[in-house]
Amino acid sequence: MEPTDGTTTAATGVAPPGAPGAVTSAATARAYAESVARAQWGGTGRRVREEDVVDLLLVVSELVTNAIRHGDGLAGLEVRTTPEGMWIAVHDHSAVVPREAYAFPTRHRGSGYGWPLVARLARDIAVDRRPGGGKTISVLVPLRGAGAP
Repeated sequence: MEPTDGTTTAATGVAPPGAPGAVTSAATARAYAESVARAQWGGTGRRVREEDVVDLLLVVSELVTNAIRHGDGLAGLEVRTTPEGMWIAVHDHSAVVPREAYAFPTRHRGSGYGWPLVARLARDIAVDRRPGGGKTISVLVPLRGAGAP
């Protein structure tokens, strides 16, 4: 998928403006987020640091997978560039807010690696119920230019 502008939205079953496909899985969400990062955040003569792209892809994958598995399905995905990185919002159909959303886990119970990973790689994490039902989890994944420390 190719991004079209600085604020890009993709919803399940609906392609973002100008994009050839829909975001319906973690794989398509990762591909879309990466295309936005490389074309828009990394544009204007700077390249995105590869380690940060890997972090971005992990966060997108975890959030979308959780929406599909635990949130009654993916309701939408928003990706927006900011001066600090990429703002990601994943919408699902469940109004249930996981208790892990409000506390970083201190013990591991055999599953649930995703949320601690998101908490380590992203910042400005918010979980909001949507007025029409479901919830949105939004995060900012910091990105740096290829030459930055």
